[in-house]
Amino acid sequence: MPWAPSYATTDELREFVRIDDAADDTVIEDALAGASRAIDYACDARPDHYRQFGQTDVVEPRYFTAVRRGYGLATRGQWMAETDDIATAVGLVVTVGFSPAVVVTGVTLLPRNAYRHGRPYTAIGFAGSSLAAPSVLADDVMIEATWGWSAVPQAIHEACMLQASRLLSRRDAPFGVAGSPEVGSEMRLLAKLDPDVEILVKPYVRKIGTVLA
Repeated sequence: MPWAPSYATTDELREFVRIDDAADDTVIEDALAGASRAIDYACDARPDHYRQFGQTDVVEPRYFTAVRRGYGLATRGQWMAETDDIATAVGLVVTVGFSPAVVVTGVTLLPRNAYRHGRPYTAIGFAGSSLAAPSVLADDVMIEATWGWSAVPQAIHEACMLQASRLLSRRDAPFGVAGSPEVGSEMRLLAKLDPDVEILVKPYVRKIGTVLA
């Protein structure tokens, strides 16, 4: 599964909107891509971030800044680095510092039970017994990992088809109004996510400053 893919296929959307031929496949592909990126943007409340549901093809390095944890006596004073979504612990390498960089042992992927719920890890905790610890310097933590999600959630797939079908309907509603006032079916297509899409993606929105999102 590639990084930032479309979350449904042209065949699936054709069946969903009852299109019988492939003549509109290019338009359908564009609608799926647009809907997928709109969902990415809606699923991350952090400034200048977006949450996508694909996965990097290979392990790659990314840089993060650590903070002191303060969640109770057991963890107070320990370090934590909030990260992008980490798909798997396989191939994970964590280093701190710049000159020289030191590989860290004793890290904990957080939330601990994320994989049981089909979720990615969103932070690294540094145990008190680690041989090396990060500092407050920006980008002091380098993490090599496979980033993203192990699979696209079913709710995200369904949200993509709903939003893409809404985008397709804009071809027949150039001024943002669909239906007919004569038969009472007039509807304005507002510049926002479909309300049902908002409901579907809400559990996947990553909030500011929370490991459990």
